Amino acid sequence: QVQLVESGGGLVQPGGSLRLSCAASGSRLRITAMGWYRQVPGNQRELVATIPAGGSTVYEESVRGRFTISRDNAKNMVYLQMNSLKPEDTAVYYCNVRVLSGPWEYDYWGQGTQVTVSS
Repeated sequence: QVQLVESGGGLVQPGGSLRLSCAASGSRLRITAMGWYRQVPGNQRELVATIPAGGSTVYEESVRGRFTISRDNAKNMVYLQMNSLKPEDTAVYYCNVRVLSGPWEYDYWGQGTQVTVSS
């Protein structure tokens, strides 16, 4: 069983910054990719950024240059540093972790953390 706990959301003014954190716990985790998604009511969940175990990071076009994803493999944590926030970044942000189990990979999701960008 894998559990994800997110933290760091909140209310921030346009142009401000927030840092999201996500901690994964479970026995003998073999994590491959880690990432962040976001969702607004009425819309599908969309990828914000992803960081594979040994490859290049991928960013959604509208956040490239403003957001930075990073991970700490020793602690099974993934972070999302969000700078120059805009009102359109307002959403519930979800942490995603992909775990390798035998020949299969499974996706796990955090509970979501609200980010609101408003003056």
